[in-house]
Amino acid sequence: MRPIQLPEPPSPKLGTPEIFEGGVYGVVRRAVVIGNGFPGSENQSIGLVRALGLADKHVLYRVTRPKGGINEWLHWLPVSLHKKLDYIIRRICVLLIYRGQKTLPSPTENGGSAGLKCVLEADVQQIVTMARQTFEKDGPILVVASGRDTISVASSIKRLASDNVFVVQIQHPRLHLNRFDLVITPKHDYYPLTPEAQKQVPQFIHRWLTPREAPDRHVVLTTGALHQIDATALRNAASAWRDEFATLPKPILVVNIGGPTGNCRYGADLAKQLTTNLHSVLASCGSIRICFSNRTPEKVSNVMTKELGDNPKVYIWDGQEPNPHMGHLAWADAFVVTADSVSMISEVCSTGKPAYIMGAERCTWKLSEFHKSLKERGVVRPFTGSENISESWSYPPLNDTAEAASRVHKALAERGWRLRP
Repeated sequence: MRPIQLPEPPSPKLGTPEIFEGGVYGVVRRAVVIGNGFPGSENQSIGLVRALGLADKHVLYRVTRPKGGINEWLHWLPVSLHKKLDYIIRRICVLLIYRGQKTLPSPTENGGSAGLKCVLEADVQQIVTMARQTFEKDGPILVVASGRDTISVASSIKRLASDNVFVVQIQHPRLHLNRFDLVITPKHDYYPLTPEAQKQVPQFIHRWLTPREAPDRHVVLTTGALHQIDATALRNAASAWRDEFATLPKPILVVNIGGPTGNCRYGADLAKQLTTNLHSVLASCGSIRICFSNRTPEKVSNVMTKELGDNPKVYIWDGQEPNPHMGHLAWADAFVVTADSVSMISEVCSTGKPAYIMGAERCTWKLSEFHKSLKERGVVRPFTGSENISESWSYPPLNDTAEAASRVHKALAERGWRLRP
């Protein structure tokens, strides 16, 4: 019998000072997250930061818009212009209301909303100053932003402190990709460049479609959205929710319901069809757990609650804390998800468990392309009501967040920087 030769253990480092390995100047120890107040966007940024090992070394800043009244109609404007316009409108209102008085209350630049006082505002100059002044002591900052409203802030930080930061923009910024060190975006964001998409719009509109160019080397393409779900998170959730889920009859079917969007329209009609399909698979389920999102229309939730609320096998979450979402991801045997939410579907498909989609045929434009790519990979199946939930199937889980994190490591190395282990 030939002896087994074990690999040599790695040679221990001889205490080489960090300064000779690039020093503090090349080690990324901290991150700044630029959010927009929407959980779907901020979850992607925090998920990437977490995958890079900086979960407890990041600060969240938020780009906020004025809210209430006419502001709900002004979200199409750039954030800076929206704030200035809101300030002018408020100033005019104050002048009209307090006309003739010697002293006037002054509206705040951020819109004067009391709720905004508790938010750490994404101030470009403040972040740039911090990056410059702390660079020698603490090294460079990883800046991660996601969402349309964060684009101008992230690109300005890159422009003003390029030697001190590495800026990652999640979701396609549409134009000027060279204003970021790395762009992470789903493949379906490039759907407008395909011949199929070009046929769907008049020729004179083609010049206005974005993106206009194919992805270059500093664009990272993902299948779905980034998130915070990985094996460790699922193990922790399984332990935390054991008391509630371990004794439930199996298999457990979790139903996640979002809400209609511009590219996926539906209403009570889809809710009725979903209810019918759930009744059809009820016999093969031990338990059904239904969750609505904050985007779910009342007419949809009312149909579901009326038809299924009294069934002993069915539990409908009432929206009160604690949110069982992580417990559902960890303990579910299968999922049904409405087709509108890339984020919900991406999280479910990171588990490797059966994922059924309701309403994909209603999706248009790039959202339709997203569902097409998942179906081609064998990751999802349509929910028809003929399924036997007790019969399981699997697929290679989506691993977009870890793959994107790997690309960040590589891009930092090309710059001569690295994340501290």
